[in-house]
Amino acid sequence: MPKIGNIELPDFPLLLAPMEDVSDPPFRKLCKEQGADVVYTEFISSEGLIRDAAKSVIKLDIYEKERPVGIQIFGAELDSMLQAVDIVEKSNPDIIDINFGCPVKKVVCKNAGAGILRDIPLMVKLTEEIVKRTNLPVTVKTRLGWDNNSIKIVEVAERLQDVGIQAISIHGRTRVQMYKGEADWKPIADVKNNQRMHIPVFGNGDVDTPEAAVKMRDEFGLDGAMIGRASIGYPWFFNEVKHYFKTGEHLAPPSMQERVDAARRHLQMAIDWKGEKLGVFETRRHYTNYFKGIPHFKEYRMKMVTSDDAADVFAAFDEVEEKFGDFQFA
Repeated sequence: MPKIGNIELPDFPLLLAPMEDVSDPPFRKLCKEQGADVVYTEFISSEGLIRDAAKSVIKLDIYEKERPVGIQIFGAELDSMLQAVDIVEKSNPDIIDINFGCPVKKVVCKNAGAGILRDIPLMVKLTEEIVKRTNLPVTVKTRLGWDNNSIKIVEVAERLQDVGIQAISIHGRTRVQMYKGEADWKPIADVKNNQRMHIPVFGNGDVDTPEAAVKMRDEFGLDGAMIGRASIGYPWFFNEVKHYFKTGEHLAPPSMQERVDAARRHLQMAIDWKGEKLGVFETRRHYTNYFKGIPHFKEYRMKMVTSDDAADVFAAFDEVEEKFGDFQFA
């Protein structure tokens, strides 16, 4: 069974990926209820934390029912990252994760996220100092490399392990690829098959069906899967994968009632946590997947994603429940 530090995990655990404006406490709660074994916060700017920026500080909120939970930070300045670690520790997470994989330009241009893949010595040094700074297990999420000509993930992973990380999650694309093309899991398997590696190696990218998770486990031999986009608006994905692992059969999709109930809970928890304006706005991206597959649904989806008034969105849920209550999902 894989372990992150002293945290024991089930065979082939499923991890909720850290996703900006997605992996907040309401969504993490839903995913945890549906079988996620480890959840990570949205990535948090080290600079934002040390400036006490509200948008960064609120992301430190974690709850007992989420555990084990990791707080992910990003940055490229050593002093800022170490100060951020000190702040993060006060929230008492189970894991501190370092983001070396975000491909977004505003992060990369500061040499943070995937930007640091152009400076592996800095990446290793930063990681080493963070490991020294905390008694919590430190993990890393990264990509294969900056581009196809600079993929050295086997060497990089080993060097990060040697300075003390307790697990690594690898997205099977380069930074240049962003999210285009297919994720390549073979280099991740090469990391796992390196005889000098002894920490868990988790795969990320294109795990969007139970069959893909089985392939990552059985054909590529990885220790677990980090689930990102497949879970957005569909927290049931984790449970569906686990059911498939046990039975080889697909779990029946959630009913319309289950979807409406989850959407209502999600929105209400988001409002309770971050207020109506942000709660309504940041939950919008989930609705397409909550109700995916319903014909002639555009009118209702538009109501959900254009209204700034929570009452209007809840009313749209009521309409959907009444009009499509008998719809059977394939």
